[in-house]
Amino acid sequence: SQQCDIVGQPSFCEAGGKRRRKRRDLDAELALDPSITTVLSNRKKEGLWEWRKRVGADVANYVARTAAARGTKVHHMCEDYLNNIHVDWPEKWKEHERHFLAHCLFNQLKEKALCNINNIYAQEAGLYSDKYQVAGRVDCIADYKGKLSIIDFKTSTKERNDDWNESYYIQASAYAEMFEERTGIKINQIVILVVTEDGVVQEFVKTKDEYLPKLIEAIDDFTTDWEKENEAVIDPTRKASITPSTGQIRSDQIRSDQENINY
Repeated sequence: SQQCDIVGQPSFCEAGGKRRRKRRDLDAELALDPSITTVLSNRKKEGLWEWRKRVGADVANYVARTAAARGTKVHHMCEDYLNNIHVDWPEKWKEHERHFLAHCLFNQLKEKALCNINNIYAQEAGLYSDKYQVAGRVDCIADYKGKLSIIDFKTSTKERNDDWNESYYIQASAYAEMFEERTGIKINQIVILVVTEDGVVQEFVKTKDEYLPKLIEAIDDFTTDWEKENEAVIDPTRKASITPSTGQIRSDQIRSDQENINY
């Protein structure tokens, strides 16, 4: 696989749980944009809260932490594999093999899905959008079965369906819009690759256009909630200019649970 850099990536740093970047507009002000995962974290969360209430906070937190740790390991394996670490630095790759379950799940993804990836444009790339006033970090931008795509890697406790994946599709569509805005390269295809605890690999391939209205709706809902929580008036031409500090911990917990658990 061949990899190339994204032109014009912003500089990111973590500040108080928020993604901070220097905006490259005329006034060159320092601004905060919410991550797209934070914007989407409150969507359809009723089922998650019911699950946490049913099993209790201790069990829910344990399951969420375990699932998140496993998902992170699988994600890192995918990234390193596509970066040819297993070829160029085999000793470093052996460190992944110590994580038995995560490595088994990765192998399923490798054999059934990663083999379809080629001509990699970027991995773990920071992106942002002046149009939507959101930021994020995309898993992979590459050709998937010969078509340039936004590719996201997910782990799950059990097989997923389209209804559960809607936020994933919106998120990937946002990355496609950010990438086009930053580079001028249009991407229509979004791909979500899922591996379950029992080794089932699922491939969900969509087009972004179907989900752009839902992206706009989610950003508007996020902005409205932020205004209510912070009792602030935001310039309507600059939606969701910062991540609400009062909701960051809650949003991070919701996002962690939603990424890895089917309830």
